[in-house]
Amino acid sequence: MTSLSRELVFLILQFLDEEKFKETVHKLEQESGYFFNMKYFEDQVQAGDWEEVERYLSGFTKVDDNRYSMKIFFEIRKQKYLEALDKQDRAKAVDILVKDLKVFSSFNEELFKEITQLLTLENFRENEQLSKYGESKSARNVMLMELKKLIEANPHFRDKLQFPGLKASRLRTLINQSLNWQHQLCKNPRPNPDIKTLFVDHTCAPPNGARAPTPSNNPLVGALPKGATFPIAPHGVNQLPFQPTGAPSASSLGWMASQNPSAPHPAVAPGPVSLTPPPNAVAFLKRPRTPLSNGPAVDYQSADSEHLMKPLRTGQSDEVNYSGPHTMYSQDDLPKTVAKTLNQGSNVMSMDFHPQQQTILLVGTIVGDIAIWEVASREKLAQRTFKVWDISACSMPMQAALLKDPAVSVNRCIWSPDGQVLGVAFSKHIVHIYSYQGANDLRQHLEIDAHVGGVNDIAFSHPGKQLCIITCGDDKTIKVWDAVAGRKQYTFEGHEAPVYSVCPHHKESIQFIFSTAIDGKIKAWLYDLLGSRVDYDAPGLWCTTMAYSADGTRLFSCGTSKEGESFLVEWNESEGAIKRTYSGFRKRSLGVVQFDTTKNRFLAAGDEFLIKFWDMDNINILTTTEAEGGLQASPRIRFNKDGNLLAVTTSDNGIKILANADGLRLIRMLESRAFEATRVPTEAKAPIANIMPAAVNAPSAHSGAMERTERIPPAVSMNGFNSIDSNRTTDVKPRLLEDLTDKNKNWKLTEITDQVQCKSLRLPDVMHSSKVTRLIYTNSGISVLALASNALHKLWKWPRNERNPSGKSTANIQPQMWQPASGIVMTNDIGGTNPEEVDACIALSKNDSYVMSASGGKVSLFNMMTFKVMTTFMAPPPAATFLAFHPQDNNIIAIGMEDSTIQIYNVRVDEVKTKLKGHQKKITGLAFSHSLNVLVSSGADAQLCFWSIDRWEKQKSKFIQVQPGRSSPPVGDTRVQFHNDQVHLLVVHESQLAIYNASKFDRLRYWTPHDSLSAPISSAIYSCDSLLVFAGFCDGAVGVFDAESLRPRCRIAPSAYLASGMNGVYPLVIASHPSEPNQFALGMTDGGVHVIEPSESEGKWGVGPPPDNGTIGSNPTLSNQGSEPAPR
Repeated sequence: MTSLSRELVFLILQFLDEEKFKETVHKLEQESGYFFNMKYFEDQVQAGDWEEVERYLSGFTKVDDNRYSMKIFFEIRKQKYLEALDKQDRAKAVDILVKDLKVFSSFNEELFKEITQLLTLENFRENEQLSKYGESKSARNVMLMELKKLIEANPHFRDKLQFPGLKASRLRTLINQSLNWQHQLCKNPRPNPDIKTLFVDHTCAPPNGARAPTPSNNPLVGALPKGATFPIAPHGVNQLPFQPTGAPSASSLGWMASQNPSAPHPAVAPGPVSLTPPPNAVAFLKRPRTPLSNGPAVDYQSADSEHLMKPLRTGQSDEVNYSGPHTMYSQDDLPKTVAKTLNQGSNVMSMDFHPQQQTILLVGTIVGDIAIWEVASREKLAQRTFKVWDISACSMPMQAALLKDPAVSVNRCIWSPDGQVLGVAFSKHIVHIYSYQGANDLRQHLEIDAHVGGVNDIAFSHPGKQLCIITCGDDKTIKVWDAVAGRKQYTFEGHEAPVYSVCPHHKESIQFIFSTAIDGKIKAWLYDLLGSRVDYDAPGLWCTTMAYSADGTRLFSCGTSKEGESFLVEWNESEGAIKRTYSGFRKRSLGVVQFDTTKNRFLAAGDEFLIKFWDMDNINILTTTEAEGGLQASPRIRFNKDGNLLAVTTSDNGIKILANADGLRLIRMLESRAFEATRVPTEAKAPIANIMPAAVNAPSAHSGAMERTERIPPAVSMNGFNSIDSNRTTDVKPRLLEDLTDKNKNWKLTEITDQVQCKSLRLPDVMHSSKVTRLIYTNSGISVLALASNALHKLWKWPRNERNPSGKSTANIQPQMWQPASGIVMTNDIGGTNPEEVDACIALSKNDSYVMSASGGKVSLFNMMTFKVMTTFMAPPPAATFLAFHPQDNNIIAIGMEDSTIQIYNVRVDEVKTKLKGHQKKITGLAFSHSLNVLVSSGADAQLCFWSIDRWEKQKSKFIQVQPGRSSPPVGDTRVQFHNDQVHLLVVHESQLAIYNASKFDRLRYWTPHDSLSAPISSAIYSCDSLLVFAGFCDGAVGVFDAESLRPRCRIAPSAYLASGMNGVYPLVIASHPSEPNQFALGMTDGGVHVIEPSESEGKWGVGPPPDNGTIGSNPTLSNQGSEPAPR
């Protein structure tokens, strides 16, 4: 069919819709296959008209066309099958299984078997993967979201999801114009012609021989068909085709939105689902056309424009105002003053500032070297040249590549979000991961043979709270690696050219990755195996990088074409279209232009031997700087986190550090601190110069976590004096000890005693108050769940609004105590016991869909959406006292029991796999390490047991150690929790906090209550980044500790968060927020729950004491609040 004939079909579709021929219009859509009406498809799915759903789909695709089509039909038929099972219509379910689902068995026999087994269950929700299935209506809605993603990604629907942008009643208008011309051609035109048919051309005979009016005054010419102006009366009231629905929710996240918590559905893949956009919007998951020129889009507006379908504007948008609030900035906030110059010695390929110590710069070079610079002092803290750490572990292609050409360049180097790890991607196959603990303490961690050919980019992300490494390479793949052990977790395939860059990001709890290839294709991936969610073209169609603004709300890309034309653009995520294109690049750039963003306000790029700056909301250049000259043609650039420093590369293999006023003050302050730290008596100058390297080599336990502006020069290790002769040592040593003692004496524990010194919020509670025995945040961070001693659960959810756009928990906004519409309350079985006297336990699934809980009776499994009890098991005696999900399999649960055993229970088959025995008293703590493959248990006998989770065998057991001055061994509840590194273990007892190395079963450090934190410890937990430990005490105080050293940073008195007169109330349990490292919640003995955060002015909990080194650190006189190393 010709293009004009195709357009005629669209005109007919519009006419039929306006005339209300609803069945006909959809029949024509299906038979022609030109336009897939998503709104009609949604209506049929929501109505459950499965026969019509498949009939309509058949006009556009068949089951076996491709994997997207197969998935679409499978989801529809599976939903039909589940609804039949839900209605207990077994005969219909069997019929669907045989006639509709059997076709998929040849592609996935195991899945078909699992679906068949659902027939044997009384309620298919007993299947763990279907446990969050709600009622039919909500399940259909959630399935629709998944179907829309699949349809928009399916090539068979390309260019069929958008109806052309037509003016109203376009077919009528064309006919009207034709009649006008026919009337003009009449030999005897009448002033008011009476047109009675369209079957033949119009003619009229004037009674008085009048001439036909000219087109300019002809009442029909140019008249839009507004009912009466058209000679034929309309079938119905004129309206525009395919009316748009309401605008999407303000919470829409564009191409990937958060899941609808009220509509669970088992068919949804591990990735997120989209909110329903208006059908006239081009969804981000669709494969949009390549953006065209920057010219304005055609305007089709008319008097009925409020009803028109808005067309996609692929060129530059006319939208110039950013709707979000932002702080006012001026050009003076841009770092343009040259503050320092560094000489790297070889061409710099990549740079990255430390995320916390903001004057530390990581540099990678063209010869494979990496270096860490302290830019304030211009000191190179560490340097490593390229070498393969273990050539025997490398693949043969890599060994062959190195043998053929040993030259290796750094393609990218980058810090992890917490700055404790750095990654380096090289031009041949390999990735190096180092751990960094400050100063020059740079240690080899992982060597990964990642890609065949070059590794072009590397990034870090935190899917499922676990630090991961993302790489891409010449082999056209993107890979995700476990950052602890280096195991490959995902391989994403789909690019048809080498992958140039990756950009991981998250919105709420949704994690995803953008990737760009050198053919200009941009794709996006969720952490699943369902393929790319988008496929569209970047301007320039060559090397492109992408980056978000610091607040994660705005997406930018910068790229250069093979011809040297550069493009810096902002994207409209919700439509996959370019929002604005920034001007100011030369016609032919001399290299691939690099860019960066800062302060949620500015963009910068290196071009024409300059640094060019833009305001994000203005396409024109804001200002430029040549940085006193000497820059590369296309210099590489990198801002620090606060945007007050900018590193730029020079043509002489150096780096210039540009600063604004704040950056200059920061550098001067650090320079003065370094000067003061090195001041010594004149007679000691020579020895000090000799021993200072020892000071640099002494790593600080705090340096990786401290803010850069508060870094304290590391103390001198006593080992540094070993090489100095005795007469010099006697001159220097007393002064150094005196200086260190003075620093410790000057440091004071931060005391928070007043409610204005921090932010605290008691959560509203309309239920009967009973002490809170268990408390957890949901993994998404938007809710807090408490279990009270009366076996009652309480859930608080925070609203998403302008004051809280993320919807996450905060002490600034009051949450709502949430219940489903049914009014059901989650209450545990108590089995005839007094719940106030038993040990309650609770565990939440990774996806927040269900919670497992017990209060002395049976263990209950609740649906978090409906609060309904899905099942109960493990009736006492003995009663369950602690619960923990297996890290790799949610169907496996470790259950600590009152009789001191641990039962490994399989929920799916409802059986105990094995029973672990080793404790003498009830189990009070369980923690899995997927890295070490162990389960650690703790009990009321103050004993720790380490179990292999491969064979469920005990590896070792030990009692927590008796503290000095105590004769009897400790007894009482003991809790355990693994650090994010899955190796270090926090052990909590009322008498001590301790850190163990679980791989060696050794205690590394401990702290005991004393001085201002002298009451027994009631509960303690790591912060989400494992840099802090929050501990509650039985006098109501809360202590904040450095996690590595266990030295207290801050004491929060009860008066800072409790109302006056609440004596004797203290936190029984403490929970840390899953993504906000300084936020925690307290469950109190009076039944209250408090959320606590630092004040806005402070932003963190106090400052740690100066680090200890050598023998000085074990001297208790230097810090009365210090922790102690474990006895040897």
